[in-house]
Amino acid sequence: MQNRCVAVRSGSGRRDELDTFSAQKFWAAQNFLDDEVQINGCWTDRERKQNGGSEFIAICSTGCVSILIFNISQQCFVVVKQFRPAVYMCEMEEQCPQYFENKTEESWCPLSDVLPASKGITYELCAGIVDQPELSLEEIACKEVLEECGYEVPVTSLKRITSYRSGVGVTGSKQTLFYAQVTDDMKSSEGGGQPEEGELIEVVEIPLQDSMKFAYDETFPKTMGVIFSFMWFQSNIAPKLQEK
Repeated sequence: MQNRCVAVRSGSGRRDELDTFSAQKFWAAQNFLDDEVQINGCWTDRERKQNGGSEFIAICSTGCVSILIFNISQQCFVVVKQFRPAVYMCEMEEQCPQYFENKTEESWCPLSDVLPASKGITYELCAGIVDQPELSLEEIACKEVLEECGYEVPVTSLKRITSYRSGVGVTGSKQTLFYAQVTDDMKSSEGGGQPEEGELIEVVEIPLQDSMKFAYDETFPKTMGVIFSFMWFQSNIAPKLQEK
């Protein structure tokens, strides 16, 4: 079966995020890409030939940090919810494969007419790419917590959980996971990311008592980082809270 590629981009030029939930901002490639792919920024595309054929692979040279945030005042986890074009396009392929068949430039219609934008929403840990070499991983993590979730977290209060490889079939990037315990007094803004960078992030609180039910509830699309970090918390932090 021939592989098909569909590109989605936002007006901001960022590859992985849209500057609005409005499906009018969606853009789908006119044709399936089978020649050359151009991606700016830290992404690099290589062509790999196998058995006389070819396929394109995308390699991201930067790592990233993610942060499990627990608000001890409210006894809840703080995660983010945002639109992911790749998730949306996978849903399109699964639920509406006919959309991509025999399309011409004139026959393309807004994707929202076929599938609501909410199908591309995912729940994730607060996270960011490592693109500032002058900052430590801890400093980048604290910066992301402030920008996305609105909490001012001292670098010294971060706990490093572990690091692992993510997206091994595409990016192979190294992700470092931290734990941050916050209080209501540490909240200085509403968060939400930086709109000028094409970010539109909603902060969501998950009560501790409902966290494992949420982790395994497939009606809430989420990353593996959320599930793993909630399990880590139950094993390493929750017992200490019960002792107090």
